Amino acid sequence: MIDLRSNDSKSFAVEQFRARLRWVYIVLGGCALGLVVRSANLQIFDDGSLLKEGKARFSRVAKLAAHRGAIYDRNGEPLAISTPVDSVWINPEQLNQAADQIPKLAEALNREPKWLEQKISSNLDRNFVYLLRHMNPKDAAQVKALNIPGVYLQREYRRYYPAGEVTGHVLGFTNLDDVGREGLEMAYERRLGGVPGAKLVIQDRLGHSVEDVESLRAASPGQDFTTSIDIRIQYLAYRELKKSIQEHRAVSGSAIVIDIETGEVLAMVNQPSYNPNDPEQRDASEYRNRAATDLMEPGSIMKPFVAAAGVSTGRYHADTIIDTSPGQVTVGIKTFVDEHPIGAAPLTTVMAKSSNVGMTKLALSLTPEQMWTTLDAFGFGRKTGSGFPGESAGMLLNYKQWRPISQATMSFGYGLQVTPLQLAQAYAILGAGGIARPLTFKRIDGPVEGVRVIDQSVAHEMIKIMQGVVSAEGTGKLAAVMGYQVSGKTGTARLASMGSYSTARYVASFGGVVPASHPRLASVVVINEPRDGNYYAATVAAPVFANILSGALRLLAVPPDDLNVVPTATVVQAGGTP
Repeated sequence: MIDLRSNDSKSFAVEQFRARLRWVYIVLGGCALGLVVRSANLQIFDDGSLLKEGKARFSRVAKLAAHRGAIYDRNGEPLAISTPVDSVWINPEQLNQAADQIPKLAEALNREPKWLEQKISSNLDRNFVYLLRHMNPKDAAQVKALNIPGVYLQREYRRYYPAGEVTGHVLGFTNLDDVGREGLEMAYERRLGGVPGAKLVIQDRLGHSVEDVESLRAASPGQDFTTSIDIRIQYLAYRELKKSIQEHRAVSGSAIVIDIETGEVLAMVNQPSYNPNDPEQRDASEYRNRAATDLMEPGSIMKPFVAAAGVSTGRYHADTIIDTSPGQVTVGIKTFVDEHPIGAAPLTTVMAKSSNVGMTKLALSLTPEQMWTTLDAFGFGRKTGSGFPGESAGMLLNYKQWRPISQATMSFGYGLQVTPLQLAQAYAILGAGGIARPLTFKRIDGPVEGVRVIDQSVAHEMIKIMQGVVSAEGTGKLAAVMGYQVSGKTGTARLASMGSYSTARYVASFGGVVPASHPRLASVVVINEPRDGNYYAATVAAPVFANILSGALRLLAVPPDDLNVVPTATVVQAGGTP
């Protein structure tokens, strides 16, 4: 007997299977048709999208390094130049896929493999990480020769300073990205710094550039900069200052030389210095340019400017007698004493012997406004206009805040604060016959008019008065320069300590102009805390001034104005006349 229900069940199952199969065919056919349509659309109607996708995967924007402008001294000698270097960078994800190459790469970079592994693992979410900046191109070429996936080179520039620490404080330095961070490199960043360019490149599957597609932006190099610095005088000042610092075991020091006719800074050096070519040995505490940033109570080196205030009134002249007897003077509760009393003496002798009593009496005979007006005219309490980064303005309180004791102490350099650069500018004003010119670190190719701030007759009389300081009877006789008349002033100041003035810590300084008959150069030398037992400016700072200026005058071929004190043999040799 035949089971009809069993046959019906089988027929139903077969029909169900065929229906499902048809649906599978329909779905597969639909997918195939969709792929065909999409393919036709991409290849025929919208072929640009594939190109875009390809570019997205195999092209990138590469940086074109810009060459930084060079820095030169006034005579064209290079002070800062940029040399080509290569920096190694990686794509961490690509390099991670070639982990077996890590030891080889670490050895080429002179690094530990663990350091490199940490660098990769901690940056897997990034596609650009520097490994080593500013490698020598020859060493970088060896890294490239390893042909490790994900490792690339980028051409950059590194700053090099031929004079090293001799110009360290003036020029400053640049960081790893070639951006100025100190000194003139920072002050003239806009001029020196170039603008990087960019180009589109095609890479292979390993990330190596195989074709330059187009230039997106041309690199714009920086402009060269010619400074006012004369590297010959800079070397001379550096050598003499360093020699004195070492000889007297001083803590620090500064020296500045200025062209009086233009306001150009021909030399500016500090000790201790640093080598800008060696970032690993640079000490941040030595970066600052002490000559422009450090404040000091100047001591007796300020006396010429207070005396100029007296001369400006018409009541004081070189031969005006000031009675310093009995060698001391009391102001309020303070008594000021001259170590070597000079009795009644002309202003020239008061200056030559550096009498505090004489200067106190002169200052107190003036109104506070008269004295302040003259000091302000010399630029104290204001920046010099040099534009040097971090320059201090000093401190000169308004005369309305003065008391008699303030006026007295300022007459011999206490109660106000100045920088060595301000002092040098003030002496340059005297040397220029009362004309003030902004100090500059940029070479000037023409005359600088300046502004008259002191009467010419006053400036000329002060130059004559200061010549007595460098005479045989003056405190600054060791500042004398053979063949030239020198006008200047010594200064030995005690350092403030714990609310009073130390009897063991001093600042020795000398400022002046030369040749006195027609001043061409102004200079200031400051020696901070000499510790060999000899701290007087007369024997510590004055000889440094003489050594620097004698060399500078010779280098600039400035004619001598005092041949009477030159030995006959020297005159014959110099002039060639029998």
